[in-house]
Amino acid sequence: MIDTISTEIPEGEERIRLEVADGIAVLTLCRPDRLNGWSWESSRQLGLYADRIRFDPAVRAVLLRAEGRAFCAGIDTTAPGGAVTGRSAAERTRDYYEGIRWVHERFAVLARLPQPLVAAVQGYCLGFGFELALMADVRVAAEDAVFALPEARLGVAVDAGGDLRIAREAGAGWAKYLALTGRRIDAATAERLNLVQLVVPGEELDTASRALVAEIAANAPLAVQGIKRAVDAYADAALPAALDRVAMTAALTLTSDDCREGYGAKADRRPPHFKGT
Repeated sequence: MIDTISTEIPEGEERIRLEVADGIAVLTLCRPDRLNGWSWESSRQLGLYADRIRFDPAVRAVLLRAEGRAFCAGIDTTAPGGAVTGRSAAERTRDYYEGIRWVHERFAVLARLPQPLVAAVQGYCLGFGFELALMADVRVAAEDAVFALPEARLGVAVDAGGDLRIAREAGAGWAKYLALTGRRIDAATAERLNLVQLVVPGEELDTASRALVAEIAANAPLAVQGIKRAVDAYADAALPAALDRVAMTAALTLTSDDCREGYGAKADRRPPHFKGT
């Protein structure tokens, strides 16, 4: 894994860019050549920036967006530190468990920001990307956006709580349907399931999402933040305990034979043969 203690972002290693102006913080996923694939380092940088935003009294609302033709196509399997090692299967599972819990903590800083968070999604929004978008308070999607949780097809669990948030927004049946099959849905279907609140033509995504964030930022900060806290307290009441189960399930599947088979089959462009081990 990466050095999770460091608070520095080396030049040329930026996964996310932060800009603040006119009461709005803009977080931009900035690895378009990798379809903004996610990594341990992406999680670290996200947590650092979220902490900065949290304590900035000038920031009234936050926009999460991405460069390129994809919002985030999932895990970047080529990123440094991607595989967790251990002296035994048990230690490796423990280390994955702690690693996933650490990622959950970084994501929680983002999701629990006092300022409302709007996500602007275009193109592929898969796996970790979908889970990241679901942490926003409001989601705006371009018409070409495609959403999926393909983890089960690779032999791993949905590891950042995306299925739990789908259950919250769309119901348990849809959460299971999407997570158990790995099927993709388009922006119109995501809107129908309450997973996005607004769908716009691709060329209007940036303008529409920035206008929405500005509209929120123009309202009374104490009222806006109080509304967010109250709704989250109701909607997320069972989330912490469920996320701990997610972390353990993720750790077990990430160290399984089925995980190696799933990723191997994807690389070989063949159907996987899972054994449940």
